[in-house]
Amino acid sequence: MKILADLHIHSKYAMATSPRSDLDSFSEWAKFKGIDLLGTGDFCHPLWFKELKEKLKETEKGIYEYKGINYILQNEVSTIYYKNGKCKKIHHILYAPSLEIVEQISDVLGKKCDLKSDGRPIFKISSPELVETIMNISRDNEVVSSHCFTPWFGVFGSKGGFDSLEDCYEDQTKHIHALETGLSADPPMFWRISNLDKYNLISNSDCHSPEKLGRELNELGLEELSYKNILQTLRTKNEKNKITKTYEFYPEEGKYHVDGHRHCKISLNPQESKKYNNICPVCRKQLTLGVLHRVDDLADREIGKKPLTAILFQHLVPLRQIIAKVLNKGENTKTVEEEYFKYITYFGNEFKVLTASKESLNLAGKSEISEAIWRAQNENLTVIPGYDGVFGKIEFKEDLKKEKLKRPKQDSLLNY
Repeated sequence: MKILADLHIHSKYAMATSPRSDLDSFSEWAKFKGIDLLGTGDFCHPLWFKELKEKLKETEKGIYEYKGINYILQNEVSTIYYKNGKCKKIHHILYAPSLEIVEQISDVLGKKCDLKSDGRPIFKISSPELVETIMNISRDNEVVSSHCFTPWFGVFGSKGGFDSLEDCYEDQTKHIHALETGLSADPPMFWRISNLDKYNLISNSDCHSPEKLGRELNELGLEELSYKNILQTLRTKNEKNKITKTYEFYPEEGKYHVDGHRHCKISLNPQESKKYNNICPVCRKQLTLGVLHRVDDLADREIGKKPLTAILFQHLVPLRQIIAKVLNKGENTKTVEEEYFKYITYFGNEFKVLTASKESLNLAGKSEISEAIWRAQNENLTVIPGYDGVFGKIEFKEDLKKEKLKRPKQDSLLNY
């Protein structure tokens, strides 16, 4: 069976999240999006855990259900500590097999910080200590390194990361099996680093509001839906239970794709930054180096090289974003919402819209919107890359019927 899974989200108890980030809204929007399985987010937070315990119905297979949507117990956490005189800030995704195990995790981690302070708690412990603690509680727990190349909180980030997983996780690297690409990176960027070939890559929305669910997704091929089988997809490259495909944000849209300074309104590709010795030419302070720069620094392969173990992936642009861009309206406006639900009503869910044939799209809505959806599917667009906390932008030509715009190929991303 094929399952569409978004395995990293945040509840209303995490900082900078929507108050609507609750189980009712998540379950409703998962149906709109076409998602079968969600992470719960924030299971360590006492108030959120109380809701999970009261509302989730446990199945015999270690999966939980609420209003027709399946859930896996999940929480992103942060470790902040010093190593070799440098501050390291790393995010990790935790998965647990049961509410009982979550209670044990919270009992242990609750002694290291105030779990009520944030849905994504901050621990002043090292990454190896976190992994060892989690795995000592249960060998059925799993730790995944979050959005690996994000400058501030990724394991390979330019601001507080490491040059290898072994440097970060030390003797606990043996328990790391999967890495999250994050919004600012995609699989081909990971493929440039050969010692990452053995790790599974997953892609998740990391959403802070229910409407953002599914902006990145995993397609899982499972014998049956169970925690055990999902754990196997993360830990092995098994033929029976495996990640068969990921659906990715265009990495240029991520907030940290290229280098730059938000306050100086300047963005640079890695080659330009290196000419300036990574110093902002406007304010003369250190640039925030983006994902592309870090990949280039760590890479031992040329762009375009694909490992034998690589799985399929596809870039997607969220439907509301496409409609808003074509209509030149805000994503949350009534006009965009009406057009969005026309497509949802016609196809059943957003994933079906974003993977539909051109003929079907033309029957569902306005021709210019349908044309834009088709272009996004086929990477026939322009992307202005994000930098230093500023999201990148997708651009379509105004006359969508006549003009064709091409997203630059992977080997020309440095030409921005």
